Amino acid sequence: MDKSERLLHSSSFGAAAAAYAEHRPDYAQAAVRWAVEPAPGARVLDLGAGTGKLTATLVELGADVVAVEPDPAMLTELRRALPTVRALPGSAEAIPLPDASVDVVLAGNAMHWFDMAVAGPEIARVLAPGGILAGLWNVMDDQVDWVAGLARVSGSAAIGPRDTPADWRAETAEMHLPKTGVAARFGSPEQAEFPHGQLRTADSLGATLATRAGMLVMPEQERAATLGRIRAFLASRPETADGEFTLPMLTAVLRVRRL
Repeated sequence: MDKSERLLHSSSFGAAAAAYAEHRPDYAQAAVRWAVEPAPGARVLDLGAGTGKLTATLVELGADVVAVEPDPAMLTELRRALPTVRALPGSAEAIPLPDASVDVVLAGNAMHWFDMAVAGPEIARVLAPGGILAGLWNVMDDQVDWVAGLARVSGSAAIGPRDTPADWRAETAEMHLPKTGVAARFGSPEQAEFPHGQLRTADSLGATLATRAGMLVMPEQERAATLGRIRAFLASRPETADGEFTLPMLTAVLRVRRL
């Protein structure tokens, strides 16, 4: 994805901020604990915080957290849901915090949108020495047969790179840092995956997938056709045809330490 295409996709969420807040999953608490584990009692920055899905989990765990989000509509949803959290406009490339002011920087389903050539040094600037940078992604467990089938019929716009475990491992193995010349600022990356799940119905799972960037930028006719295929598939499977079911997921984490 080139720079202009990445910008188009990353800026698409604001128009669907309310749906994003309603339908996107939270993060497995065990995954968040592992992400911040090397820095107990940490000051945490949730970077690219969106509507506050990861922020809320951090609050539940008692973290001292500040959230930074570039999209005004997403930031409005975050502030509505979490009025006691300090939430600031800003981006990974221009973080509105002082030098060495946080111990952990987390990004939930957001790091792939960062321009790491700029964001890498900026993240290193706000991290205290020895601080932690971690990206978290909720991915679908395609070892489950019906989930693998859903991925096949949905197309890459709905379930694409980083959305299944094997793809996530390949996409994030180097966290883009060696490619951007900032690898010297961070240690070797560690990966871990934690079981997770989201209670869904066929309609709400379709609504969740409709908040993916690839879906949001689609022409309306193509988007409607894709959602139609998804609904038809879910209606055809005994696991998903009637009532509520659990969407099998993993929260995948990539963690590095600031040198």
